[in-house]
Amino acid sequence: GGRACHPDLNGDAQPVAPSAIAITSDMVHTPKGKVAYVVPRALRDDELPGIVAGFKQAAENAKAAGFDGVEVHGANGYLLDEFLRDGSNQRSGPYGGPRENRARLLFEVLEATCAVWGSERVGLRLSPLNSFNSMSDSDPVGLTTWLAGELNRYNLAYLHLMRGDFKGLQKGDVMTPARAAYKGVLIGNMGYSGAEAAQAVASGQLDAVAFGVPFLANPDLPERLRQGAPLNKANPATFYTEGPVGYTDYPRWQGEAQTA
Repeated sequence: GGRACHPDLNGDAQPVAPSAIAITSDMVHTPKGKVAYVVPRALRDDELPGIVAGFKQAAENAKAAGFDGVEVHGANGYLLDEFLRDGSNQRSGPYGGPRENRARLLFEVLEATCAVWGSERVGLRLSPLNSFNSMSDSDPVGLTTWLAGELNRYNLAYLHLMRGDFKGLQKGDVMTPARAAYKGVLIGNMGYSGAEAAQAVASGQLDAVAFGVPFLANPDLPERLRQGAPLNKANPATFYTEGPVGYTDYPRWQGEAQTA
């Protein structure tokens, strides 16, 4: 999680990050309720091999548990994303400064994960425009274009790219340059309608489209998309709560009627 964590969730340990810059735009869910994030401790360079080892151990655990593959989470303001973007990574040295350095930890994690699984069973998710968790970058389109080209050498199962910003603050087209630069399987995500997703795949802009929030509210989402049926609207107030409300109670579509 990097700085997107809290001592109440981490055995009272201070969160760590590339730089000692706190998240200020969001709150964190804890057993005590929503609270403000704390200022993280900047990781030392000599601690980063241990971070890579942690990702490798997670990959090994997933394999031992019988999973078919893993997706490396380089998105949404968590640790790898924090290193990638210059709004959160203001360190110097081999892991800060130019994009080649800021991407170093991500590449080391990919290499370690691929060593466990084989690259064809490893995917990567990125969200270069997402401002969630106080994230920003001075050149998100340029960073994405460069990263997409560099990722070709890994022969990953796919690159899973979020095209926009939860909050609508950061603008830009990252999908077009990513498609031009990346030769592997490209999955788009965020805000696609069924028709738009089908068109993006048919045109070759994307190889697949992933749905997140619509799946929370529509247990039969694939069938609804095939039929052009209206979608249930998700209720964000239930996203991080306990119990069945907002989890198992969204109705299914049956023609003109919906059933729970």
